[in-house]
Amino acid sequence: MSQLPFSTSALRGAIDLSALKRPAPPAGGPAGAARGAATGPDATAGLVVEATDAGFEQVVSASLKVPAIIVLWSPRDQVSMDFVDVMAGIARANGGAFRLVTVDVDRNPGVLRAFQAQAVPMTIGLVQGQPVPLFEDAVLPQQIQPVVDQLLALAAQHGVTGRVDGAGESAAGESAAGPVEPAEAPLPPLHQAAYDAIDAGDLEAAVTAYGQALKENPADAEAKVGLSQVRLMQRTEGVDLAAARAAAATGPTDVDAQLVVADLDVLGGHVEDAFVRLIDLVRVTADAERNRVRERLLELFDIVGPADERVAKARKALMSALF
Repeated sequence: MSQLPFSTSALRGAIDLSALKRPAPPAGGPAGAARGAATGPDATAGLVVEATDAGFEQVVSASLKVPAIIVLWSPRDQVSMDFVDVMAGIARANGGAFRLVTVDVDRNPGVLRAFQAQAVPMTIGLVQGQPVPLFEDAVLPQQIQPVVDQLLALAAQHGVTGRVDGAGESAAGESAAGPVEPAEAPLPPLHQAAYDAIDAGDLEAAVTAYGQALKENPADAEAKVGLSQVRLMQRTEGVDLAAARAAAATGPTDVDAQLVVADLDVLGGHVEDAFVRLIDLVRVTADAERNRVRERLLELFDIVGPADERVAKARKALMSALF
């Protein structure tokens, strides 16, 4: 799971979907005008569906049983339209392991606002009603499946292992690629305790559980990442985003202010922005303050994952800044 920015639990409160649980009148124009939409009472029937502001509550509810991947797109942006087609192919290849939900943001501003999307395409996972940012732009097809695999593993950890009915074959009648993988083994007890604590909102108990796991096995990479994730959640809990960005803007060498915004950027999926901010800060600090910034960067590297190309690029930049 290391390549995902954070677990589903880490997103509680980060993206507010509550407003979408109160159905609003559908946007003007013919409903489901594009891409075979299914927006009526059966808005989540099928492998690839198009959702609306009015029907998004059904999408959230359906993710309690079957993981979903949401792609925000616009008919004004050909790249985003093409990416929907790419993701539809991925959905068919996975044979119903997740439902692809597409949203035309021009017709559905409520979803656009809820996910704070600045551009399309934007791709988000949804597990148990909790969103997990995946991609902020179109990516190469070969980069998608590894992230999908991680999302499905994360869903399995949360007991979300349902499949889309009748999705064993693609819309074109092609057989789904590969056999269905068996459910993952149960989590180690201390890892499960950490997950349960996060779900209960007890971040300190999660820190204790992960800390104990590392004490018993210092090589436990998953516990190390989990501990970093929970600490990130603790540092950003209750932080006012606008106030934090204003403080960082007025204090470009204020280490505390810059660290807060870097944390918020990673939590919001703006990984490269966070890395650039802290590497620039390394260049203008010294001694203990510089070491604080370096250590925070290394912690954020762990959260994003060593295999992520953004981490590899940032590590090189950090070495250049240090030496």
